[in-house]
Order: sequence, then structure tokens, then C-alpha cells
Amino acid sequence: MSNQQVQLNIRFKAKSGKKEEFCKELFSLIEEMSSENAFISAIVSDDLDKPDDLIIYETWQGTRDSWLTEELIKPYRKNYEGRLSDLIVDRSVSWLQPMGEWGSHITNA
Repeated sequence: MSNQQVQLNIRFKAKSGKKEEFCKELFSLIEEMSSENAFISAIVSDDLDKPDDLIIYETWQGTRDSWLTEELIKPYRKNYEGRLSDLIVDRSVSWLQPMGEWGSHITNA
């Protein structure tokens, strides 16, 4: 396994009245994915200015291509993805590569 890491910054906008249900689905997904060998960490945050928005920041060992090839195809993701249209209005994904880190030792940067 390479020392390269990739980070996903994903913003979700929950449907009105569905944020709590979405959180349950998201946290269940995180529990599943946290046992993957390439998984390093995940942080979920509320947006203080947009109460229906949640942001997850994931760090994985590997590259965007390896994540898409190895992680996206996991069977537990299929059920999660199938539920999203009932729970969220929008999702945007940013792919990041760590360049520097201060205050923790999560990345190699």
C-alpha cells in the first residue's frame, strides 16, 4: 500500500425534516467503512450557518482512482446510495490531497 492519501470533502443538504434520519444513515455508513484497510479517518460537521447542511471530511490511504476502484464498489454503499434520494436535496464532492498538517498526525503531509 502506498503512502499517498486522498481526502474527500462532501457537503450534503438534507431535505427539510430529514436531517436526523440522514445522520443515522451516514453514521451507519461510516461505521461500515471505518473497518476498511484504506480508511484513516472521518469527521462529520454541522454547518452553523446552514442548518440543513452536513459536511463529512474523510481521509483515505491511496489515490482518487484507487478509492473509486476499491471503495465505491463496496456492497454496503449500494444500500446507502439507494436511500439518499429520499433524504438529501444535494451533494457536492471535492477531492483533495494533503499538502501540510498542523495539530494532528492524521496525514503524511
